[in-house]
Amino acid sequence: MPELPEVETSCAGIRPHCLNQKISHLIVRQPKLRWPVDPLLPALVKNHTIKSVSRRGKYILLEVADGEIMIHLGMSGSLRVLLKDVAVTKHDHIDIVLGNGKIIRYNDPRRFGSFIYNLEGARHKLLSKLGPEPLSDDFNTDYLYRIARSRKVAVKTLIMNSHVVVGVGNIYAQEALFRAGIKPQRAANKVTKVNVERLTDSIKHILQEAIKAGGSSLKDFTAADGKPGYFQHAHQVYARNGEACNQCGTALKQLLIGQRTSVYCTQCQS
Repeated sequence: MPELPEVETSCAGIRPHCLNQKISHLIVRQPKLRWPVDPLLPALVKNHTIKSVSRRGKYILLEVADGEIMIHLGMSGSLRVLLKDVAVTKHDHIDIVLGNGKIIRYNDPRRFGSFIYNLEGARHKLLSKLGPEPLSDDFNTDYLYRIARSRKVAVKTLIMNSHVVVGVGNIYAQEALFRAGIKPQRAANKVTKVNVERLTDSIKHILQEAIKAGGSSLKDFTAADGKPGYFQHAHQVYARNGEACNQCGTALKQLLIGQRTSVYCTQCQS
């Protein structure tokens, strides 16, 4: 599933091509996504100019005059910048056709993504309860420690909770916990403030590094230009069960936390 760095990479990829461009029309070939696409969506956005391209959590937001197109990539979705005469292929569900002769094409084999026209802004039910952005000043040691003190769940579960902080998915949670030296299964209320500080810093640095590398391309994700991300080459623990830890040489172990696989080092993380 695309996580925050992949979504941020998608935003950066499409922004130069669609910012301040008029939407000539919108083509919906497959409306049956995670939520049905509003049949009025093409008419609602036709001839509107895209004023900004931003991200909230894992949602890509294309702002127009009276609202925004809110896009979620789901588990396997991607956006491509193409010329409008490029042939349609399987799973190409939606095209945003722009006045400059380009299209933003949404492809999603599993159809778990969504296209929603949002008139409520941050008050929309899918956005209103989201936690702070991990790269913002609102996400800091004092904030995370205050929440962690009252939670008995595994610390990995805590930082993957979008009501606590957005965008820290399975890949980057494991990598941040390794860098901070914290076992993913440790109860959140047992993590010291010093370690919470290390974890907060690790989350920020891991995400910044992943964004710079264009995200991780493990299965479905590639950027808007069709190129893969390269952060997977820097993974220290994710998907490396049984391999030697790059720091100490101990064989990495795997366990399930909240039905999600977690790999960690028994020596480097405590």
